[in-house]
Amino acid sequence: MDAVPELDDSPMVDPAARDLVIVEGTHAQTYLQSQIAQEVRSQEVGETQWTLVLDPAGKIDALARITRTGENRFVLDTDAGFGEQLAARINRFKIRVDAEVTFVAGENTQPSDVQEVARIAAGWPRMGCEIVPGETIPAVTGVLDSAVNFTKGCYPGQELVERMDSRGADAPQSLRVLEVSEGAAVGDQVTDADGNDVGRITSVSPAGGIALGYVKRGTEVGRPPPHQPAP
Repeated sequence: MDAVPELDDSPMVDPAARDLVIVEGTHAQTYLQSQIAQEVRSQEVGETQWTLVLDPAGKIDALARITRTGENRFVLDTDAGFGEQLAARINRFKIRVDAEVTFVAGENTQPSDVQEVARIAAGWPRMGCEIVPGETIPAVTGVLDSAVNFTKGCYPGQELVERMDSRGADAPQSLRVLEVSEGAAVGDQVTDADGNDVGRITSVSPAGGIALGYVKRGTEVGRPPPHQPAP
Protein backbone atom coordinates (compact mmCIF):
# COMPACT_ATOMS: atom_id res chain seq x y z
CA MET A 1 0.00 0.00 0.00
CA ASP A 2 1.25 3.50 -0.80
CA ALA A 3 2.57 5.48 2.13
CA VAL A 4 1.44 9.06 2.55
CA PRO A 5 4.30 11.41 1.61
CA GLU A 6 5.72 13.45 4.48
CA LEU A 7 6.91 17.01 3.87
CA ASP A 8 9.36 18.77 6.16
CA ASP A 9 7.17 21.89 6.08
CA SER A 10 3.82 20.19 6.69
CA PRO A 11 2.83 20.25 10.36
CA MET A 12 -0.70 20.48 8.95
CA VAL A 13 -0.62 16.85 7.75
CA ASP A 14 -1.32 13.74 9.83
CA PRO A 15 -0.20 10.87 7.55
CA ALA A 16 -2.55 8.40 9.25
CA ALA A 17 -5.58 10.57 8.49
CA ARG A 18 -5.10 11.05 4.76
CA ASP A 19 -7.03 9.36 1.95
CA LEU A 20 -5.11 8.48 -1.19
CA VAL A 21 -6.09 8.77 -4.84
CA ILE A 22 -3.66 7.01 -7.17
CA VAL A 23 -3.59 7.99 -10.84
CA GLU A 24 -1.48 5.85 -13.15
CA GLY A 25 -1.23 5.19 -16.87
CA THR A 26 0.43 6.60 -19.97
CA HIS A 27 -1.88 9.63 -19.92
CA ALA A 28 -1.70 10.26 -16.15
CA GLN A 29 0.49 13.36 -16.46
CA THR A 30 -1.36 15.01 -19.32
CA TYR A 31 -4.75 14.26 -17.81
CA LEU A 32 -3.88 15.62 -14.37
CA GLN A 33 -2.31 18.67 -16.00
CA SER A 34 -5.74 19.42 -17.49
CA GLN A 35 -7.63 18.87 -14.23
CA ILE A 36 -5.78 20.42 -11.29
CA ALA A 37 -4.47 23.88 -10.40
CA GLN A 38 -0.83 22.86 -10.05
CA GLU A 39 1.81 22.33 -12.74
CA VAL A 40 2.71 18.64 -13.02
CA ARG A 41 4.61 18.45 -16.33
CA SER A 42 7.84 19.56 -14.68
CA GLN A 43 7.24 17.66 -11.44
CA GLU A 44 10.08 15.26 -10.69
CA VAL A 45 9.66 11.71 -9.39
CA GLY A 46 9.59 11.97 -5.59
CA GLU A 47 8.53 15.62 -5.61
CA THR A 48 5.41 16.67 -3.67
CA GLN A 49 3.39 19.87 -3.96
CA TRP A 50 0.05 21.24 -2.82
CA THR A 51 -2.79 21.64 -5.30
CA LEU A 52 -6.40 22.69 -5.47
CA VAL A 53 -8.91 20.68 -7.48
CA LEU A 54 -11.82 22.87 -8.57
CA ASP A 55 -15.24 22.42 -10.12
CA PRO A 56 -16.06 24.20 -13.41
CA ALA A 57 -17.58 27.12 -11.48
CA GLY A 58 -14.33 27.70 -9.60
CA LYS A 59 -15.42 26.29 -6.23
CA ILE A 60 -13.07 23.95 -4.39
CA ASP A 61 -13.63 20.22 -4.75
CA ALA A 62 -10.48 19.33 -2.82
CA LEU A 63 -7.26 20.63 -1.30
CA ALA A 64 -4.66 17.91 -1.73
CA ARG A 65 -1.00 17.14 -2.12
CA ILE A 66 0.25 15.50 -5.29
CA THR A 67 3.37 13.35 -5.37
CA ARG A 68 4.91 11.94 -8.50
CA THR A 69 5.90 8.37 -7.64
CA GLY A 70 6.84 7.22 -11.16
CA GLU A 71 7.04 8.36 -14.76
CA ASN A 72 3.33 7.63 -15.27
CA ARG A 73 2.13 7.47 -11.68
CA PHE A 74 0.90 10.12 -9.25
CA VAL A 75 -0.51 9.91 -5.72
CA LEU A 76 -2.84 12.59 -4.39
CA ASP A 77 -3.52 12.68 -0.65
CA THR A 78 -6.29 14.65 1.00
CA ASP A 79 -8.04 14.88 4.37
CA ALA A 80 -9.64 11.64 5.51
CA GLY A 81 -13.25 11.32 4.43
CA PHE A 82 -12.79 13.25 1.20
CA GLY A 83 -10.68 10.92 -0.93
CA GLU A 84 -13.56 9.04 -2.48
CA GLN A 85 -15.13 12.32 -3.58
CA LEU A 86 -11.76 13.44 -4.99
CA ALA A 87 -11.42 10.18 -6.94
CA ALA A 88 -14.89 10.70 -8.41
CA ARG A 89 -13.96 14.25 -9.40
CA ILE A 90 -10.73 13.13 -11.09
CA ASN A 91 -12.70 10.47 -12.98
CA ARG A 92 -15.48 12.84 -14.03
CA PHE A 93 -13.94 14.21 -17.23
CA LYS A 94 -11.92 11.14 -18.17
CA ILE A 95 -12.83 10.15 -21.74
CA ARG A 96 -10.56 7.90 -23.82
CA VAL A 97 -7.75 8.45 -21.35
CA ASP A 98 -5.25 5.80 -20.30
CA ALA A 99 -5.20 6.67 -16.61
CA GLU A 100 -6.59 4.43 -13.90
CA VAL A 101 -7.88 6.15 -10.75
CA THR A 102 -7.79 4.20 -7.46
CA PHE A 103 -9.08 5.30 -4.05
CA VAL A 104 -7.43 4.11 -0.82
CA ALA A 105 -8.99 5.09 2.51
CA GLY A 106 -6.78 6.45 5.26
CA GLU A 107 -5.98 4.49 8.41
CA ASN A 108 -7.80 7.00 10.66
CA THR A 109 -10.90 9.08 10.01
CA GLN A 110 -9.79 12.02 12.17
CA PRO A 111 -6.40 13.71 12.58
CA SER A 112 -4.58 13.54 15.89
CA ASP A 113 -4.88 16.35 18.43
CA VAL A 114 -1.16 17.05 17.98
CA GLN A 115 -1.68 17.58 14.27
CA GLU A 116 -4.75 19.75 14.79
CA VAL A 117 -2.86 22.00 17.20
CA ALA A 118 -0.09 22.44 14.61
CA ARG A 119 -2.51 22.91 11.70
CA ILE A 120 -4.56 25.58 13.42
CA ALA A 121 -1.44 27.42 14.62
CA ALA A 122 -0.22 27.35 11.00
CA GLY A 123 -3.56 28.71 9.78
CA TRP A 124 -3.97 25.88 7.29
CA PRO A 125 -7.51 25.01 6.12
CA ARG A 126 -8.96 21.52 6.47
CA MET A 127 -11.53 19.84 4.29
CA GLY A 128 -14.91 19.78 6.02
CA CYS A 129 -13.93 22.64 8.34
CA GLU A 130 -12.60 25.64 6.42
CA ILE A 131 -13.29 24.08 3.02
CA VAL A 132 -16.75 22.84 2.06
CA PRO A 133 -16.58 21.05 -1.30
CA GLY A 134 -18.60 22.81 -3.98
CA GLU A 135 -19.08 25.92 -1.83
CA THR A 136 -15.75 27.46 -0.78
CA ILE A 137 -13.94 29.72 -3.25
CA PRO A 138 -10.13 29.51 -3.43
CA ALA A 139 -9.41 33.17 -2.66
CA VAL A 140 -10.75 33.05 0.91
CA THR A 141 -8.57 30.14 2.02
CA GLY A 142 -5.16 31.79 1.77
CA VAL A 143 -3.57 28.82 -0.02
CA LEU A 144 -3.31 30.23 -3.55
CA ASP A 145 0.43 30.84 -3.35
CA SER A 146 0.99 27.25 -2.24
CA ALA A 147 -1.58 25.35 -4.28
CA VAL A 148 -2.06 27.21 -7.59
CA ASN A 149 0.26 27.73 -10.54
CA PHE A 150 -0.78 30.94 -12.31
CA THR A 151 1.23 30.33 -15.48
CA LYS A 152 -0.08 26.90 -16.49
CA GLY A 153 -2.74 26.15 -19.10
CA CYS A 154 -6.46 25.64 -18.72
CA TYR A 155 -8.17 23.49 -16.11
CA PRO A 156 -11.71 23.46 -14.66
CA GLY A 157 -12.35 26.52 -12.49
CA GLN A 158 -9.28 28.43 -13.67
CA GLU A 159 -11.23 31.46 -14.86
CA LEU A 160 -12.42 32.50 -11.40
CA VAL A 161 -8.97 32.05 -9.86
CA GLU A 162 -7.23 33.97 -12.64
CA ARG A 163 -9.82 36.77 -12.63
CA MET A 164 -9.44 37.45 -8.92
CA ASP A 165 -5.66 37.25 -9.13
CA SER A 166 -5.24 39.46 -12.22
CA ARG A 167 -7.57 42.15 -10.90
CA GLY A 168 -6.16 42.03 -7.40
CA ALA A 169 -9.71 41.48 -6.23
CA ASP A 170 -10.24 41.12 -2.52
CA ALA A 171 -12.21 38.11 -1.37
CA PRO A 172 -15.38 38.88 0.60
CA GLN A 173 -13.84 37.28 3.68
CA SER A 174 -10.52 35.82 4.77
CA LEU A 175 -9.26 33.05 7.00
CA ARG A 176 -7.79 34.31 10.26
CA VAL A 177 -6.07 32.87 13.32
CA LEU A 178 -8.13 34.01 16.30
CA GLU A 179 -7.49 34.22 20.02
CA VAL A 180 -10.43 32.62 21.81
CA SER A 181 -11.61 32.04 25.36
CA GLU A 182 -12.19 28.69 27.01
CA GLY A 183 -15.38 27.09 25.74
CA ALA A 184 -15.15 28.50 22.22
CA ALA A 185 -16.75 26.16 19.69
CA VAL A 186 -17.08 25.69 15.95
CA GLY A 187 -19.92 27.86 14.67
CA ASP A 188 -19.54 30.55 17.33
CA GLN A 189 -19.76 34.16 16.19
CA VAL A 190 -16.63 36.24 15.76
CA THR A 191 -17.18 39.82 16.91
CA ASP A 192 -15.16 43.01 16.53
CA ALA A 193 -14.30 45.54 19.25
CA ASP A 194 -17.76 47.09 18.90
CA GLY A 195 -19.55 43.78 19.28
CA ASN A 196 -20.49 43.48 15.61
CA ASP A 197 -20.85 40.01 14.14
CA VAL A 198 -18.03 39.74 11.59
CA GLY A 199 -17.56 36.01 11.09
CA ARG A 200 -17.70 32.43 12.34
CA ILE A 201 -15.26 30.02 13.98
CA THR A 202 -14.45 27.00 11.80
CA SER A 203 -11.87 25.11 13.91
CA VAL A 204 -10.78 25.28 17.56
CA SER A 205 -7.38 24.09 18.75
CA PRO A 206 -7.55 21.07 21.10
CA ALA A 207 -4.95 22.89 23.21
CA GLY A 208 -7.26 25.88 23.57
CA GLY A 209 -6.49 29.56 23.15
CA ILE A 210 -6.62 29.80 19.36
CA ALA A 211 -9.02 29.00 16.57
CA LEU A 212 -9.52 29.51 12.86
CA GLY A 213 -12.41 31.42 11.37
CA TYR A 214 -13.55 33.40 8.38
CA VAL A 215 -14.02 37.13 8.99
CA LYS A 216 -15.36 39.87 6.75
CA ARG A 217 -12.99 41.77 4.50
CA GLY A 218 -11.49 44.85 6.12
CA THR A 219 -12.15 43.64 9.64
CA GLU A 220 -9.23 43.99 12.04
CA VAL A 221 -9.92 40.81 13.98
CA GLY A 222 -7.38 38.04 14.37
CA ARG A 223 -4.24 37.77 12.28
CA PRO A 224 -3.40 36.35 8.88
CA PRO A 225 -2.13 32.76 9.04
CA PRO A 226 1.68 32.71 9.16
CA HIS A 227 1.86 30.92 5.80
CA GLN A 228 0.27 33.98 4.16
CA PRO A 229 2.06 37.25 3.43
CA ALA A 230 0.82 40.09 5.61
CA PRO A 231 -1.64 42.39 3.76
